Amino acid sequence: MTFYITVAISIAISSIAVLGTFMLTGMNGLFSLGQAAFMGLGAYATAILVVNYGLPFPLAILIAIALAISLAFFVGYATLRIRQDFFALATFGFGQAMIALLTETVTITGGAMGFSNIPRLTSPALAFISLAIAIFFVWGFRRSHFGKDSLAIRSNELAAEVEGINAFKHKMIVFVISAGFAAYAGALMAFHISYVEPATYGWILSVTWIIIVFFGGRDSLTGTVIGAIILLAAPEALRFTTAWRILVYCVIILLIINLRPRGLFGTWEISLKPFLRFFKSKKQQEAK
Repeated sequence: MTFYITVAISIAISSIAVLGTFMLTGMNGLFSLGQAAFMGLGAYATAILVVNYGLPFPLAILIAIALAISLAFFVGYATLRIRQDFFALATFGFGQAMIALLTETVTITGGAMGFSNIPRLTSPALAFISLAIAIFFVWGFRRSHFGKDSLAIRSNELAAEVEGINAFKHKMIVFVISAGFAAYAGALMAFHISYVEPATYGWILSVTWIIIVFFGGRDSLTGTVIGAIILLAAPEALRFTTAWRILVYCVIILLIINLRPRGLFGTWEISLKPFLRFFKSKKQQEAK
């Protein structure tokens, strides 16, 4: 597998997790600093089930996603009723607790040294098809009645509740789905790079995903996907260390906030209508 294909697979997998953050932050206005912990749970659970217990890869992924969703439900039940800034702090604490758990359970996870000897089962086709399905799911979710209600909650939660929208229920469902996205991405990544370690899934990764969403535009699915490709490819192209990467990301966000407050793409979405109109007019001309 060439270097460029390897990087492309990593970007595709990470973009799935970013899409989960897009749903949570872009649609519900929630800032979770513990999203990366769900990715870590998905990575470790799948790796342990396959390597130590010999479970089939697809079954292990499903179990890992179920674990992440269940944990997200309990975390959400305890935190989604509090103010947004306290929610961010609570999820930060959850993320740190998960890292501590993965680090201290040495006999199961390998501790700070990580978990290795994971077979490379994530093929390019699996990664890219998974990303395409994730994009299609989020696109459909945003256009649904439930998605529009979520956007209403982000704009004005009190007004949305007056209109009969159950804000807690909507936030819970989106939070759980975003956790499932992160867990699935973690499983694919673990079986792509063949190694996982607790430090990878800290709050910095969660913040990186939030930055990507705001960079592309939290009102634009297209912007989020393109923003993910740009910002996730940049470290590979320029070989930044993690510290420099976050610094550069923060500078980019400051520029975007001042020059493009709604993100690089604002509310713009890619559309097939111009292409369809072009081909339709071309067929009409040929018919004449």
